[in-house]
Amino acid sequence: MDELVALLDADGRVCGSAPRSVMRRDNLRHSATGVLVRNAAGDIYVHRRTPTKDVYPARYDFMAGGVVAAGEDPFDAVVRELAEELGISGVELEKLPEGDYADDDTNYHAYLYACRWDGPIQHQPEEVDWGAWMTPAELVQRLDDPDWSFVPDTTALLGSYVRALV
Repeated sequence: MDELVALLDADGRVCGSAPRSVMRRDNLRHSATGVLVRNAAGDIYVHRRTPTKDVYPARYDFMAGGVVAAGEDPFDAVVRELAEELGISGVELEKLPEGDYADDDTNYHAYLYACRWDGPIQHQPEEVDWGAWMTPAELVQRLDDPDWSFVPDTTALLGSYVRALV
């Protein structure tokens, strides 16, 4: 079933909804969530998206998240996506500054958070096919390595935040 996604106007207000496939096809402005996951040592969880993802397939990412469904509160979407994608629940979420991202593949307003997690990671097999903890310095090295293809949205939204941790 094609989930309904909340659409946003130019001012960031919900102005309707569309099936996810239509939102992707027409690159409609929507809202999405992102969570930077760190452990007690300060490492960041990095994962690779599956090759079947509808945007940026098989690329590396250092943010867990996804689109906000029609009628869904953005914070509830953050909690849902973190649990679905990495199996993390019951954590305190630290709000980060919101941001906007747009390119030829996606166009959205981002609700960004960070959390600390020292428990097991449980990948959603449809979304994540690999993951590992990296120090901020290791992640910055990977971001600068052309052999590691990262999603451009996370890099644009949180790349400077990660670089400031080094």
